[in-house]
Amino acid sequence: MTLIEDTRARLGAVGAWLPSAPLAPPPDVERAATRRLADAGYRSIWSGEGPGSREVLAHFGDLLASVPDVVLGTGIANVWSRPGRTAEKGGATLAHAHPGRFVLGIGIGHAFQATKYGADYRPLEQMRGYLSEMDATAAESPPAIAFPRVLAAIGPRMLELARDHADGAHPFAQPVSHTPYAREILGPDKLLIPQQAVVPGTREDARAHVRRSVAQLREHRAQAYLAGWERLGYTRADIDGPSDRFVDDLVLWGDGKTIAERLGELLDAGADHVLLTPYAASFDSIVDLLADLAPEVTR
Repeated sequence: MTLIEDTRARLGAVGAWLPSAPLAPPPDVERAATRRLADAGYRSIWSGEGPGSREVLAHFGDLLASVPDVVLGTGIANVWSRPGRTAEKGGATLAHAHPGRFVLGIGIGHAFQATKYGADYRPLEQMRGYLSEMDATAAESPPAIAFPRVLAAIGPRMLELARDHADGAHPFAQPVSHTPYAREILGPDKLLIPQQAVVPGTREDARAHVRRSVAQLREHRAQAYLAGWERLGYTRADIDGPSDRFVDDLVLWGDGKTIAERLGELLDAGADHVLLTPYAASFDSIVDLLADLAPEVTR
């Protein structure tokens, strides 16, 4: 069995994507949440890192040791947080200690993050160089246990990079229509692990959350998301409205049964493993909603 085949088997259909773990709450809060979601049936738990969050590789070392029967994935480990050689060795260390239970998701982030580190923002070129540094490190010190790496890829060129120099892609905040688009570029032999927003409520509930999300992306000038949506055929009016069509494609909303049916559409369209994130005001609320959805979506 290849690494990708083994990873698909371990991941199953559905996982959970949680916000980056903040520094303030005690770590046992997230240990308990990870345990709860694993017990509920989610086959993987993912989170990343951002301003004020824990360093994700050290954090995952704690979680992997504390919850020994679930796969964990970084969504994402930001390239501005560590050199490529450190990401490779960190991933290899976790994979060696916890075989088959770690997926390294990496991403180039946004222009404002590059500016913070005094760098220009050339995402494709910088991501390619980062992967080359990881490859060179792995060649010098081959990992004892192979582990998959997936890229935060939305547009065609980053998806091609994920296809040619990684084990697949982990798209974030994309409409359902992005999944067949990404699968066509990746081909059948790479992992496709999209994060998917869910709202256990009405379309108007979902619309309110989409409106806030769009405003935040514009505030942070996260152009990759906005450009990606337009590439898929959504107009500025669709996005800023937001239109029914855009809301219905960006968010799985409704009751648990309806959300599970829409989740099936993503899997049928080519996703290997879908990571669900409810829109909610707090970390605890997100975990509660995921636990409530589990009986329908993890069957």
